[in-house]
Amino acid sequence: MGKRYKNNFKKVQQDKNYTPGEAFQILDSFENAKFDESIDVAIRLGVDPKQSDQMVRGSVVLPHGTGKKIKLLVFAKGDKLKEVESLGVDYAGGDEFISKIQGGWLDFDKVIATPDMMSSVSKVAKILGPKGLMPNPKSGTVTFEVAKAVEDERKGKVEFRIDKSGIVHTNIGKKSFGSELK
Repeated sequence: MGKRYKNNFKKVQQDKNYTPGEAFQILDSFENAKFDESIDVAIRLGVDPKQSDQMVRGSVVLPHGTGKKIKLLVFAKGDKLKEVESLGVDYAGGDEFISKIQGGWLDFDKVIATPDMMSSVSKVAKILGPKGLMPNPKSGTVTFEVAKAVEDERKGKVEFRIDKSGIVHTNIGKKSFGSELK
């Protein structure tokens, strides 16, 4: 362990539970790294994820985002494609992107699709699925309200899901956001 880590470690009482406000104040007092550090949370919920009625999964748009600039790929056609192109997304189209993905192209962070394009998108499900990029109606990435979905993704939408030990892990922002809770 380095000197910076040891100095920061001394500022935290290991047996004490901190409120979010106290935790952010302690984070502000830490020595900085050479980059803008991410702040992650791990919340133990006390549920059994093996029981289907106790699964916890969802998404939320953080008020200040996550601090990341994401590249969006939107599958749409017709009027929805024109609407998406007017929003200025990184990539928008249809079957031409399916063939590019089949060729190994993955230069994007999130995928949004309209329901009428899902039959085409399913051709690359084996490529997108394992990487967590496959559009899903439950997470709001398969919708005819493409403008709202694009806006939410750009604002910093975070998806969370319980792991096999009953803990939710997610990123809630960057250290540069400051300690003020709003």
